[in-house]
Amino acid sequence: MSNDVVILTESASLQIKEMIKHNEEEGALLRVSVKGGGCSGLSYGMGFEHDVNEDDLHFEQFGLQVLVDKESASILQGTKIDYKESMMGGGFTIENPNAIASCGCGSSFKTATAAGTPEEC
Repeated sequence: MSNDVVILTESASLQIKEMIKHNEEEGALLRVSVKGGGCSGLSYGMGFEHDVNEDDLHFEQFGLQVLVDKESASILQGTKIDYKESMMGGGFTIENPNAIASCGCGSSFKTATAAGTPEEC
């Protein structure tokens, strides 16, 4: 398994750096994770942290420090995070090659080996 579990595009990295600056989180690292929930069983999480845990994979992309816990790593391996602007505004897109099913809203998924805990939509 590669240390760069998640692939950030340059556009996503720039947007996240802007968010760090806007939220006065200088020095923060980006945590990408998977948790149980959503109508397909698993959902993505992204947030800022200042500490690296013992079970974290820690890598850098486009000058942004990224953390993924080992439990989420196998589910996220090869996942691409991008940021796209459109006439309706901007947002992050997540393409996970391990997802075999996702919900209509696109924020929940399951893999062949991890079904999570599905909830009502």
